[in-house]
Amino acid sequence: MIDATIKHDSRQARNLVAIKVIHTAAWAVFAACILAIPVAGFETQFRLAAILSCIVLFECLVLAVNRCRCPLTPIAARFTQDRADNFDIYLPLWLARYNKQIFGTLFVAGELFVLLRWLSRH
Repeated sequence: MIDATIKHDSRQARNLVAIKVIHTAAWAVFAACILAIPVAGFETQFRLAAILSCIVLFECLVLAVNRCRCPLTPIAARFTQDRADNFDIYLPLWLARYNKQIFGTLFVAGELFVLLRWLSRH
C-alpha cells in the first residue's frame, strides 16, 4: 500500500511540474509579446505591433472567460493542496501575485505609445 501511495504522489508531482512548465512557457510568450509591442511601435513596425496586440487580447479574452484565471490553474490544483499565488507557475511569488497588474499596466502603456507613435506618423 505504501508503494502505491509513493507512485501516486510521484505521478502527482510529475503532472504538476508539467503543468507549471507549460504555464510558465505560455506566460513567457505573452510577457514577451507585451514587452515587444512598444519596441515594434518604436521601430514603426505597426503591423507587428497589431499582431502582438491581438495575441495579448486573445489571452485577455481567455482569462475573462475563465473568471480572470488561467485555465491551467484548476488543472494544477488537482495535483497539490498548495494555493500560493505561484503554485501553478514557475515565477517568484511577488511576480505571480502582481502579474496582471504589472503586465496589464505595461500592455496599456505600450498600446498608448504605439498609438501616439502611429498618430505622429500620419
